[in-house]
Amino acid sequence: QVHLVESGGGLIQPGGSLRLSCAASGFTSGTVNIGWFRQAPGKEREGVSCITDGDDRTSYRDSVKGRFTISRDNTKNTVYLQMDSLKPEDTAVYFCAADHRPGRTTMCLLGQSVYDYWGQGTQVIVSS
Repeated sequence: QVHLVESGGGLIQPGGSLRLSCAASGFTSGTVNIGWFRQAPGKEREGVSCITDGDDRTSYRDSVKGRFTISRDNTKNTVYLQMDSLKPEDTAVYFCAADHRPGRTTMCLLGQSVYDYWGQGTQVIVSS
């Protein structure tokens, strides 16, 4: 059974940093691209960043480029989202999701529709 578990959220002051973790389990074959999404109160869920399985190609939404860094450690089955220079508008529930495919992909996608499995989310609040 597939599980995705996020951790690392919390309350942080503007300008601060947080590192979110997404621990994945239950995948026995194929490739697993991982995406991070967020949903702020009253807003739709949006793609933040993603990383491919194997060659670690990444993608970011424009508003987080240069501030967020996604990485993965396949020995721990974990994907990280390092968030620096946080802003109040980064406040949201952050979700990780898995795009499970039988073969390799050349890129990952920030669209939600390709993701098959989702974690329960972790809250990030950026406030002074």
